[in-house]
Amino acid sequence: MADKSMIGLALAKGGHRGGEGRLRFFAKATGEASPEVNVGDKPPPRALPAINRTALALYAGTSGDHNPIHIDIDFARKARMPDVFAHGMLSAAYLGRLLTGWVPQTALRNVAIRFTGITHLGNQPTCGEIVEKFEANGEKRVKVAIKGTNQYGEDKLLGEATVAMS
Repeated sequence: MADKSMIGLALAKGGHRGGEGRLRFFAKATGEASPEVNVGDKPPPRALPAINRTALALYAGTSGDHNPIHIDIDFARKARMPDVFAHGMLSAAYLGRLLTGWVPQTALRNVAIRFTGITHLGNQPTCGEIVEKFEANGEKRVKVAIKGTNQYGEDKLLGEATVAMS
């Protein structure tokens, strides 16, 4: 059975269609951020399981997104896809999980992600590196480049996160 805690984003209210929902992180933070980080440093590695069918089913139930392209292999093949693939926001949740494994959820100031490709079964996310240190509102912060890649090194999600350092 898959680790149900891997799903790190949920729609706080309403569905994901029509813009009614807003995203909320709910993954439990397990790490502590250190103000002694430098540009070029990478957050500590965190191993998350590869995206699998169980994760797709759990996310469909959690988010209410039951689009058959994500959970029905016959439907996916009729759409000329080799197999089902991850919901975009599930892929984003994996990146959120990497971040909240490094810093407490309350330290996240901004997360911006854009989708650059389809995340297939077996893909695993990675977290990038610190690209900038700065201060805002009297708070030390860093910008972290984040990305989701597949096992062939192809980027599927790209973005950045702003994190407050304690």
